[in-house]
Amino acid sequence: MLIYQLKDGYRYNSDTIMLYDFALSLKPKGEILEVGAGSGVLGLLLKRDLKDINLTLMDIQEQNIILCKKNALENGLECKILHADFSNFKSSKRFDFIVSNPPFYHDGVIKSKNSHINISRYASNLSLEILISNSNSHLKPHGSIIFCYDAKQIMDVIYVLRKNKFCLTKLKFIHPKSKKSAKIALIEAKKSSKSLCEVLESFYLNDDFGYTKEADLIFKNLNLKSQNV
Repeated sequence: MLIYQLKDGYRYNSDTIMLYDFALSLKPKGEILEVGAGSGVLGLLLKRDLKDINLTLMDIQEQNIILCKKNALENGLECKILHADFSNFKSSKRFDFIVSNPPFYHDGVIKSKNSHINISRYASNLSLEILISNSNSHLKPHGSIIFCYDAKQIMDVIYVLRKNKFCLTKLKFIHPKSKKSAKIALIEAKKSSKSLCEVLESFYLNDDFGYTKEADLIFKNLNLKSQNV
């Protein structure tokens, strides 16, 4: 797969790739909505590897809509693309799964002067509360949201999920290296479910020699290249 992305803007990273690998392992099916699609890489990878899904990509930024269209066409992948702000998005359509690598940098972090990066990274542009509550409104009964978030904010994540009648069903922590604190939490939560939470084995991205064998295998199996525009 070839993905075009902005040279001077927000670019997909290991968080997105770890989320893709996590989502793929859950074998989502039916109607899938990606919120905050960026270049479309997450949703398009899932569409490539799960051909029977019906994919919708959504983003608030016009630049990203152009990239999504270009990348879908380049890779011959059929999907619907919506230019919309999920904060006030309303539709009668309901989805089986919502996937997202949402903005989760808090306001205390020094913000980039690049507006494209700003909108993509900072939670003030799409709060956790709005992401979860609006996902509830647009998921089918017992539908799931699959997303990643700052591991340090996991208590907030659990609180907001429970408040909006989601059950945390799978949780996986991503560590930059052995003996380093987790940076990212990968989460599956089901609407109106009573399931218990399965805490999966933690994943380590790097060791003293570079990527771990497990991480290297994921990146190699992606067969993914990027090109600047």
